[in-house]
Amino acid sequence: MKRLRYGNTNTFYIAGEKGGLLIDTDYAGTLPQFFRAIKAAGIDISDISYLLATHYHPDHIGLAGELQRLGVTLLLADVQSGSVHFADEIFARDRRLKYVPIDESAARVISCAESRAFLRGVGVGGEIIHTPSHSEDSISVILDGGSCIVGDLEPLEYLAAYDGNPGLEADWERVMSYCPKRILYAHANEKVL
Repeated sequence: MKRLRYGNTNTFYIAGEKGGLLIDTDYAGTLPQFFRAIKAAGIDISDISYLLATHYHPDHIGLAGELQRLGVTLLLADVQSGSVHFADEIFARDRRLKYVPIDESAARVISCAESRAFLRGVGVGGEIIHTPSHSEDSISVILDGGSCIVGDLEPLEYLAAYDGNPGLEADWERVMSYCPKRILYAHANEKVL
């Protein structure tokens, strides 16, 4: 797995035996920085088969439409279907960003329950789980090697500060039930357990 940082959001690339999976992008308008980052990491755009967003906030999907136009298939968890166009209005306010809307009709939609089989078909061991405490469409990616990509899930060490938030506690209970070795956040430093 490779971490790409070309803006404010950590993006992760996982090379599978039968395709590559990109998790999250950054804000719209960062495509040149994205290309520099993947080149520096030794990744070609043709290596990226699928893009999966941990959720559909602007700082996680800004390049999704552009990547679709370049041949990357958007992988959409069914729990995210109602949120795909959440950022459209936000991006429309600033034409300088040249935001390309997501083509939801071209996305590959899977359920979290079938995610393990789907990822296995790409050559990636792991699964997608629904972790909705940040936003209803938030998901986390649990990899068999012990890494968990949790997007904007509030950091584990802050859990006590959110005492009484049963959704956040439930999300962390689900993530921790996989006995992760490291937690990878979109905006915070990696946490080694």
